Amino acid sequence: MAEDSSDSSARDRILRAAEELFAESGFDATPTSRIAERAAVPKGLVHYYFRRKTDLLAALVQRLPDGTVDARRVVVVGDIAESLRRLVAALDARLNASPLLSHLLWREADTHTAVRDALHERYQSVVRQIRNVIIAAGGAAVATKDVDSASALLALAVSYRHAVARHAPEDDRMDLELTFVAAALERQGPVVGRPALD
Repeated sequence: MAEDSSDSSARDRILRAAEELFAESGFDATPTSRIAERAAVPKGLVHYYFRRKTDLLAALVQRLPDGTVDARRVVVVGDIAESLRRLVAALDARLNASPLLSHLLWREADTHTAVRDALHERYQSVVRQIRNVIIAAGGAAVATKDVDSASALLALAVSYRHAVARHAPEDDRMDLELTFVAAALERQGPVVGRPALD
């Protein structure tokens, strides 16, 4: 039993070291020997757990915190802007749980398809969540013809903030963007045949 916990601990140390080093120097510029050194394990143990260096990157993708928010906890019926503020705050809390990992994955998305695919799926999930919250909060007052565009736009804003969060100043304009989008959706009025929630 003690061996299992030390194995798990060594694997976790390797992943933490890889996350730090990949974020500092990039995936391609980080040899496994440096990962082993930082994790305080023999180099062979890195290869025991992860046959190839790309397997380390794939394991790190799996460590991203779940970005799914329960819409019932954030929706304020009749108030799209407040519902979106609550959703973004919940998404921020999940994504900020590992800012180094998020930064690393955004950095490596251009060169590693597994990372790009994982981040694209995360983006699509954010789009769906925003769309569902807008429709649930807006009711008959929301112009559903614009909901998909608004959801994609806000998801891009959330994704951008998390991609550059470590480097951006504290000037956060997200609240202004949420208010603007909510007001635009409410002004346009309802559209007959509104789609059901996903």
